[in-house]
Amino acid sequence: MRSLRPLYYLLLLIGAAIAAADPWSTDCPGDANYTRGGVFEANLDALLSFLPASASAASGFAEKATGVAPDEAYGLAQCRADVSASECRACLNASVRDVATKCPGQKKSTLSYYTCLLRHSNVSFFGVADMSWQPHLCNRDNATQPELFKMQLGALMNNLSSRAASSPRLFAADTVDLTPFTKIYGMSQCTRDLAGDDCNRCLSVAVSYIPKFCDGREGGRVDTRSCSIRYELYRFYNAQAAEAAMSPLPPPPPAVNGSDQSGPTGRAGNDDATAKIALFVSIPVAVVLLVLLTVALYLYSEDGTDMGTSESLLYDLSTLRAATDNFSEENKLGEGGFGPVYKGTMQDGQDIAVKRLSKTSQQGQVELKNEVVLVAKLKHKNLVRLLGCCIQEDEKLLVYEYLCNKSLDKIIFDPARRQELTWEQRYRIMQGIGRGLLYLHEDSRLTIIHRDLKASNILLDPDMTPKISDFGLAKLFSVDASFGNTSHIAGTYGYMAPEYALHGIFSAKSDVYSYGVLVLEIIAGRRNNFSQYPGTNGEDLLTTVWRHWSRGSVSGLLDGCSADGLQPSEMLRCVHVGLLCVQEDAHLRPGMAAVVVMLNSRSITLPVPTPPAYVVSGRAGALGRSTTPEAQAPVGAVRGPYVNDPSVSDMEPRCIDGREWDWKIRHRRPNLSSL
Repeated sequence: MRSLRPLYYLLLLIGAAIAAADPWSTDCPGDANYTRGGVFEANLDALLSFLPASASAASGFAEKATGVAPDEAYGLAQCRADVSASECRACLNASVRDVATKCPGQKKSTLSYYTCLLRHSNVSFFGVADMSWQPHLCNRDNATQPELFKMQLGALMNNLSSRAASSPRLFAADTVDLTPFTKIYGMSQCTRDLAGDDCNRCLSVAVSYIPKFCDGREGGRVDTRSCSIRYELYRFYNAQAAEAAMSPLPPPPPAVNGSDQSGPTGRAGNDDATAKIALFVSIPVAVVLLVLLTVALYLYSEDGTDMGTSESLLYDLSTLRAATDNFSEENKLGEGGFGPVYKGTMQDGQDIAVKRLSKTSQQGQVELKNEVVLVAKLKHKNLVRLLGCCIQEDEKLLVYEYLCNKSLDKIIFDPARRQELTWEQRYRIMQGIGRGLLYLHEDSRLTIIHRDLKASNILLDPDMTPKISDFGLAKLFSVDASFGNTSHIAGTYGYMAPEYALHGIFSAKSDVYSYGVLVLEIIAGRRNNFSQYPGTNGEDLLTTVWRHWSRGSVSGLLDGCSADGLQPSEMLRCVHVGLLCVQEDAHLRPGMAAVVVMLNSRSITLPVPTPPAYVVSGRAGALGRSTTPEAQAPVGAVRGPYVNDPSVSDMEPRCIDGREWDWKIRHRRPNLSSL
């Protein structure tokens, strides 16, 4: 048997070489042919002769246009970021040979290989995400734990999409544990002509096709002309090379002027060698000095009052006074725990929002510095952008981008304005907040717990895109930490997780709790407090939602929203996800990666939620607000234990007349042996 092993490995290598020699997918649109021997063919030949060498010598990517219109040829070549330069060159050389036989006489073609991609056209496609072509391959074997596999796979691929979009090579590869002995390996990559947002959008579309093409399969691949994803239960990429590919790109080599070369023994050769040595020595030294300087400035601001160490973040007080008309009441946008916020207009016409620390505010310079240090390092479309700060005289000011639709609470809790908010907008706001929170918890280089997520801290841009703001209470975690503890409880009642409100324990799961409350508020259009809303009997929101859920009727929760575009199944799923997020046991709450997957995928079966932390059962089978003195505590204080029902209900949506809908409730006995 041992003597057969070399032959077995040789057959594997031969099989891999044969597979790499042919494109696994070819697209040759027949709507544009070129004339043999014409100008376009000459331009295309010149283009194809340039791309393989250029791409393999330039970190695996090259794009070029040759000739002039109307015979201009555009081309792009890219290799998978984990393959070597020689593998890249070999794959692209094969693609140039294949394009003549696979797509003869075609002005447009796309050839996709396991390790490279070649694309050309007679019109420019650079910088445009093209998802109109979706070739796919699927493993023949089905996953043995399909529900767990789908959830873990969705979390992995969404994470990789975000990471690839923000990496220098638009590439990411990683793993997620399926069982203690099995991992799912995943990879995402975009063509490097795309912007980060377009890359993320392309990869999200590719990920959304997994349930359609490869539902429940152990492995699969989905490509478009602009991006590709792949996942398997085995490592199909070079892990070490992939890790290096996700690191910042090295500086380009110094230019060499061939006319000044005088040979290895000449003076010019010695000068070049000396210059190279000096360059390679000076760059690391400069980097070390820059890091030391940054750390020194940060430490200096830690124990002093110097918050203006970065000139790009420093505003002059007189400039901000002029922009806000000396902080006039007419320009006041609102007021929070930090202090009032004013609209300002700079001399160049740029609108800004200026947050001014109140003299009576309990928040001080520590919170101000915390916000500057954290927000300046974070960049995401669902996080508010900090422009700078100012500390002069007795003023402490933060300057942000101005968002014309102000904060979410101004809309969803206003009986008149919330009617303007369609279900589609509410759904997109929930998704955007989820993506922003996922970025804070997992996808940024920092691990951040917000600790004060609420409707008034969600700002809306002109397109109603949500942006998380107010990081004064946020906590920065080390990579290996999962929770923290504090004796200083700060936040907002109604959004606080019970473990934080009672014991000061905070983690990503306490942010998940706040997110769940926010989701239910967006759906219901009311605050999570005790208010005399019609039909609520003075209950807090969580109790009301749980009561509707338990009775199988949540259609009445959506308040003041136009029925146009309402998707009952989406609403049901959002209520379900919200209830999963506000469960009392933090360990039962899903992480934000799983939450984002649950909101975006209809193919995943969601677990049955346990009652929310603040819902009390006065007696078995009767859920509602307790009448005990403990229950009269403010929202945010746990009001005693609840009694579990003797059965568990699985709930399924059922449409009635396309508009009205309720639930079919299927009872089952719980496993009492586990109690």
